[in-house]
Amino acid sequence: MKITWLGHAAFRIETAGAKILIDPFLSYNPSFADQDRKAVAEGITHILLTHGHGDHVGDTVALANETGAVVLANADLAAWLGAKGVKKIEMGNTGGTVNLGSFTATFTQALHSSAQITEDGVSHCLGNANGLMLHFEDEPSLLHMGDTDIFTDMGLINELHQPDIGLVPIGDRFTMGGAVAALACQRFFDFKHAIPCHYGTFPIIDQTPETFVKGMEGLKTRVETPKVGTVLTF
Repeated sequence: MKITWLGHAAFRIETAGAKILIDPFLSYNPSFADQDRKAVAEGITHILLTHGHGDHVGDTVALANETGAVVLANADLAAWLGAKGVKKIEMGNTGGTVNLGSFTATFTQALHSSAQITEDGVSHCLGNANGLMLHFEDEPSLLHMGDTDIFTDMGLINELHQPDIGLVPIGDRFTMGGAVAALACQRFFDFKHAIPCHYGTFPIIDQTPETFVKGMEGLKTRVETPKVGTVLTF
């Protein structure tokens, strides 16, 4: 498995059977910077969305049309994307598991909102915010927490799915901050690897992962803090 952090909450996941983009906020993403959008999208088979905010849906419509990738989203967001012209859609909702061929994706709980604001200033709800739990046959299991605060049922997610790798939001203000995210990992999960995200993108959120890294000291979980665009292999 190869994992590339693309900035903010966006990741590219490459496995033997799939090439996946999660929350592909590329255009207008200050953290995406000078990365090659064409290279990032090359060969993509699936686009997975945790929720409907613009900094997570990002380039989904354009990428789906360019690549023919299957888009997975909650039912409300999926319907909205269908109206935007996305052709290949798999929908689900909290607790549900979708078989995507070489892997399965389960919608887990997240404490956050999910909406888009149209030009008339009206906010349109796009279902619940979720995390995404991915299981592969011969590769590590992976949980993208989505945008969330800490909550005690994280322990149930760990009990049910035992994720090996956690993609953890740490930026504060819109998600849990680094200290609370570290507590969540310590108290509720047994990650072998944790990759912090949702930081450093905008001035109003935390700019570095230092607080999270400090909070994870002494734990068996290995914290990875790659530079944007760096490929990690597991």
